[in-house]
Amino acid sequence: MVTLSASLACAGGTSSGSIIINGQIDLQSQFSNLTGNVDAVRGDAVVQSAAAGNLIDITTMNNTRVQNSQIVGPNAAIGTNVIANVSNIGGSTAISGQAACNGANVSTDPTLTAINSYQECAATDPSSMLRANVTNIAGDAMIQGSALGNSLEADSNAANMPINTRQINNSVEASTVRANVANIRGSTSLTSSAIGNTGQIIHYGSN
Repeated sequence: MVTLSASLACAGGTSSGSIIINGQIDLQSQFSNLTGNVDAVRGDAVVQSAAAGNLIDITTMNNTRVQNSQIVGPNAAIGTNVIANVSNIGGSTAISGQAACNGANVSTDPTLTAINSYQECAATDPSSMLRANVTNIAGDAMIQGSALGNSLEADSNAANMPINTRQINNSVEASTVRANVANIRGSTSLTSSAIGNTGQIIHYGSN
């Protein structure tokens, strides 16, 4: 997905590390519409559309404390619509449509990583609609649609990694994929997913 980053960081050396405070509030609607015809390409063909309320991507190499708050209001609607015709591609083809309320990604490599995260999605409908006709592809063909309420991903090799996260979703997620695929020499995958709340925490430390 295309990501937007916003953060307030204060770095005071190796002892204090980084303090990142993020407060995002979205009260309006976001829509992304993409229609395309791609034909006779020697290399790869990529068609991608994304719509999101609040996104943040944090990467540090020292002790890090993150205070994250992301809220999407009830009057907001988030949607992406993709219509694509792709044919006669010499390489591989990837078509995707992604709609998300709130997303946060934290990646650090220090001694301490502390995360306090609050995400609330009250949008009417994070929705993804994808229609695709794909023919005559020399490589692989991947078609993917997804609608997501709240997402938190964090990874660190810090010895200490306390995390407090809360996700509230009061929206309707909808993902629809309609695809016609023919004459693919490589592999083919069609996926559609609608998820309210999701989190992935990876801790490489021994404590």
